[in-house]
Amino acid sequence: MSLAKQIGPIRKAWYQWKAIRFPWRKRFLVGLDLQGNTYWEFRLTRGDPNTSPDSRFRRIVKYPRSTHYSDVTVSPQWHQWLRYQRSTPPTLEEQAADVARQERIKLLAAEADARWEAKPSLMDAPGQKKGQPVPPLNTSRTQPQERATKESPTRKDDPWKRAARSGAPGETWQPEAWSPTPTRKR
Repeated sequence: MSLAKQIGPIRKAWYQWKAIRFPWRKRFLVGLDLQGNTYWEFRLTRGDPNTSPDSRFRRIVKYPRSTHYSDVTVSPQWHQWLRYQRSTPPTLEEQAADVARQERIKLLAAEADARWEAKPSLMDAPGQKKGQPVPPLNTSRTQPQERATKESPTRKDDPWKRAARSGAPGETWQPEAWSPTPTRKR
């Protein structure tokens, strides 16, 4: 969802005007999020923040009037900015990329749940066919397009298969008796 399509030209111009840091202003617009919340910086008094604690910048969020207080959500990036854990506010592109990442994680979690349900369980009755066939993992829907278009070079000699064929040293290892060597007298 793009916020630029939702904001009209008059409101966009008003937001740009409020974001300009004039010396006589106490309150500045810092940014917007995808839900329509606006984020502001202000200070109670002008002056040096080192000498007066009231002159340091405070950070707040303002919600749209139509939003009920229980429906307010603040993204993690903006929450970090509000708590001074982040110095620069997040961009709209960064927020959109985070939403896309969350959608990919939801798809991967749903596929993992389906694969888990398809596997046999200890609760299945003995002698019956256990579970359902395991569906293949569909990564084309969950990976970004630029990753899907890149072809990875295929190896003819897989090191894991080679190790399984040759028998790893740990497969045949047995502990041996050990007795320490006597120390030399000085």
